[in-house]
Amino acid sequence: MNRTDDVTGFQTTGHEWDGIEELNRPLPRWWLMVWYACILWALVYFVLYPAWPLVGGYTKGVLGYSQRQTVAADLAKAQEAQSQWRQQIASADLTTIEKTPELFQFAVAGGKAAFGDNCAPCHGTGAQGFTGYPNLNDDDWLWGGSLDAIHTTIRYGIRSTSDNTRLNDMMAFGRDQILNRDQINDVTEYVLDISHQDHDAAAAERGKQIFTDNCVACHGEGGVGNQELGAPNLTDAIWLYGGDRNTIRQTVTNGRKGVMPTWEHRLDPVTIKQLAVYVHSLGGGQ
Repeated sequence: MNRTDDVTGFQTTGHEWDGIEELNRPLPRWWLMVWYACILWALVYFVLYPAWPLVGGYTKGVLGYSQRQTVAADLAKAQEAQSQWRQQIASADLTTIEKTPELFQFAVAGGKAAFGDNCAPCHGTGAQGFTGYPNLNDDDWLWGGSLDAIHTTIRYGIRSTSDNTRLNDMMAFGRDQILNRDQINDVTEYVLDISHQDHDAAAAERGKQIFTDNCVACHGEGGVGNQELGAPNLTDAIWLYGGDRNTIRQTVTNGRKGVMPTWEHRLDPVTIKQLAVYVHSLGGGQ
């Protein structure tokens, strides 16, 4: 029930919580002024700029401002500033780009940006790689680490949809019943042997012949690998999927078929060149 407060002289609203009554006082003037200013600003913005979504578009505003056009103009300006360098990269071969300091610097900067946008999700922001995705900082390359080899890999991908993709599948020796379980265990011990890990010597000796009959065609004598076929070197300590006994056995049993997409239709030729130079500069380029 409304009443007049004895202390302030204002009427109450009749609301009371735990003995505390609410006074019926007007809103603060400063608060009202800010509120009116916000309303005025919203109306002015609505008239001047794009503001309200419609079924087939949006209100344009009398100024005709467009963030899309602004971005397009900024991109065009940036491309114009870079055009002389991009034209030189387009016409130069990869070796020339790498040996020309100004071109090399521009290519590495552009390649690093393109790598972050397109390659980092699989290879990591530092190109350190993950299980199944090669580390691009070392000198262990599946398909070659020269400038041209890296450029070809980026352009056409690995087991990609490109007609020129790099392609060589490792068979699933166990799943396809090419080798039985004992033979797979023996060849696993042989791989542990040539990669300088603890192994069963007798089983490894039996596995050597199995390796020769089934694996040497791709991995080469002694398992040193073959970059022409994308077959990894099995004698070093660098493993794409893991080098422990269980992982090697799983690899032999089920095979491996990692995929990298072709970037030929996603990136322009200059950007692909920049990526190749950048990856080659990471430290493992051959």
